[in-house]
Amino acid sequence: MKQKIGLMGGTFDPIHTGHLLTAEAVREQFGLQRVIFIPAAQPPHKQGRKVAPAYDRLIMTEIAVAGNPCFGVSRIELQRSGPSYSVDTLRELQQAHGQEAEFYFITGADAINELSTWHEAQHLLEICHFIAATRQGCALDLPRLRREFGESLVSSHVHELPTPELEISSTDIRRRVQEGRSIKYLVTAEVEAYIYKEGLYS
Repeated sequence: MKQKIGLMGGTFDPIHTGHLLTAEAVREQFGLQRVIFIPAAQPPHKQGRKVAPAYDRLIMTEIAVAGNPCFGVSRIELQRSGPSYSVDTLRELQQAHGQEAEFYFITGADAINELSTWHEAQHLLEICHFIAATRQGCALDLPRLRREFGESLVSSHVHELPTPELEISSTDIRRRVQEGRSIKYLVTAEVEAYIYKEGLYS
């Protein structure tokens, strides 16, 4: 029986409770044995925007997921030079876990709608399932995906899961810190303490 592993990549600048709730909802709904969070070193879609140091984003991610035995963190993209392409990460994880692992990439419906802009998108969709976390105002554009990748591949490898109605964003959290406003409950208490201790975003 194959081990089903969820992958949640992102800048995590910072990781927030919306990320954690989404990952847990997907883990439960799809029967995943594990969800691995993968902080990106150089996110290709965010070139030009200043991000917190990779080390700080890694530490925040590690302390945020520490309380869930089904969650883990991989440093795989931080240890690789150049842009963090998901397809390269998938290849490395496949080598590390072998043929018994089946991967489920967890991301927002808005990101999956733009999948054709990803590096080696067709191959990526062939070797990995995608779970679209949908919320009000951000629906999955299945007709567009079927036109771009074909009915069969999209039907078998793209899955949809409505997630809790949480309007939390890392952008808003960074802005709140800059403005001296509270971020309590938007991030875990441990991540909040780390942000203020290290003077991030201020």
